This record gives sequence, structure tokens and C-alpha cells, in this order.
Amino acid sequence: MERVQKIDIHVHQVLEKGMPRFTGDTFTTPEELLIFYKLLGVEKGVVLPGVSPEGTFDCHDNKESYQIVRKYPQYFYWFCNLDPRMGNNSPDTDFSHFLNYYKGLGAKGVGELTANMYFDDPMVLNLFKHCEACDMPVTFHIGFKGNDYGLIDDLGLPRLEKVLNMFPKLKFLGHSQKFWSEISGDVTEQNRGENKPGKVTPGGRVVELMRKYPNLCGDLSASSGYNAVSRDPEFGYAFMEEFQDRLYYGTDICSPVNITWDMLKLSAFLDEAMEKGKISYAAYKKISRTNALALLER
Repeated sequence: MERVQKIDIHVHQVLEKGMPRFTGDTFTTPEELLIFYKLLGVEKGVVLPGVSPEGTFDCHDNKESYQIVRKYPQYFYWFCNLDPRMGNNSPDTDFSHFLNYYKGLGAKGVGELTANMYFDDPMVLNLFKHCEACDMPVTFHIGFKGNDYGLIDDLGLPRLEKVLNMFPKLKFLGHSQKFWSEISGDVTEQNRGENKPGKVTPGGRVVELMRKYPNLCGDLSASSGYNAVSRDPEFGYAFMEEFQDRLYYGTDICSPVNITWDMLKLSAFLDEAMEKGKISYAAYKKISRTNALALLER
């Protein structure tokens, strides 16, 4: 069976170099990113803007993300991004006004949501309501409360479950250590923000929620997504086979320094799993590209 070119569901970039982050590195440019993609066997990526103050350094906003796609339409799609406090800073803001505008410019979804607000904050729920009404899937990052970025949930993801119940027609793509650590039943408050190594214990909430809610999907980008399926390979193969219709290959490349990071190992992990017969070719192809194309080419 042949390897396939992958679609990266999660990447960040800027048109030109700007302000360094505290670590001294900067976001990738499209030209730098395409070098990564050639090495990884990636055909196209989904540009995710950053609009919330939490976790933001050199802002890569909706307008810039749209401009990147206009400049390189053969290589990139894009999601728009909205902060739940935008507009009127109110649970009554008409987010459809924003969403329909960006949808008209080709945006395929919303994300990555990084506002450090509770999942079930009224303003967050209002944003989800409009995303569902406008048929715009959402990529979310889960964070701790304070000194962090990402929507806030508790151990066991009760607020995420509440939201999945409230918006059954809205497709959610889960991401970050606080999400993927819950693939294992032994996660604790102390280690839920880590990429825990070793065997996966039965009873993980991510598995339970994905079995219960067909609108919950998995964004396998970053070291957290890679770790979730590779820390216990036999579990990972079974997980990918079971949820092959709702998992998406991704990288979460932000900076040229990411060239040595675990997030880039997922491509080879998928190729090897397919070639050794650990996962079916159907699952491999869906996770690598066709699930993304079904989302992006509607």
C-alpha cells in the first residue's frame, strides 16, 4: 500500500517575521513551513489564527491568515478565530455576523479557541451556539485556570460533556495535553497537563466521550496528540481503528525550532503503522487526509 500525502489540520504561521516569543523564536513563515511539509509528506495545512490575548505574542489574526491562503491557495486552508468576548463582551453578541463574513472568505471552521474562560461560560456557549448555526466546526485547546491559555475544564471533562450535549450538531476537535491526557483512566489533577508516558489505563474520559458523542473528534497535532496514540502503541492502534472517522492528522507547528519536536513524529508513526499492518489502510488514509478533506471541501 502506498503512503499518502497528509493534510495538516492544525498549524500556525505569519506572513513575515515579527516579535519573538519569550523563548527567542518566532512563528514560521509560509516559506519555512513548506520546507517542513516536504520533509513530512504533507500536501496542505489549515492555518489557525490567534486572536485571544492568552498565549499570544506576535498576533497572527484572521486577516493575515486569509492573506496567507490567498497567496498560497494550493498549500493552505484556514479557520477563522473569534474570542468569546469580542463584539459586545456579552452572551448576546451576534457571532453569526462575524462567522458568515469569514465563511464568505473561505474559512472552514473556527479555532484554535484559547480564551482562558470556562467551557460553559455564557459567552462561550453563545459562541458555540452561533458556530453550530453557521455549520462551522470548532478546534479547542483546554487549559488550566490562570497562568495558562485555553478553555477551562475540570478533571474528567464534565464541562466539555455538557457542551457536547448542548450542541449535538456542532463538530468539536479536541486538542492539548489537558484533553489528551484524559485518554487514560489514571490521569490525576497533578499530571493532567503532562504528556504522560507508558501504558494507557482503561476508563479514559476521552474514549468514553468519543463513544458517547459522535460530534467529538480528535485533533492529533502537537506532542500531546502524538503521545496519546504512541505512548502505548497497541492501545493507540486500536484507538485509531475504532475512531478512524473522527481523527485528524496535525502538527501544530509554530516555530522553526519545532523541527526536532515529537509533534513531527506522527507522520512517520502513521506510515509505519500502516506498513506493518497495525492499522488498516482505510484508517490510515482517513486519519492522514480524507477526514480532513471531507471537513474542508464541503
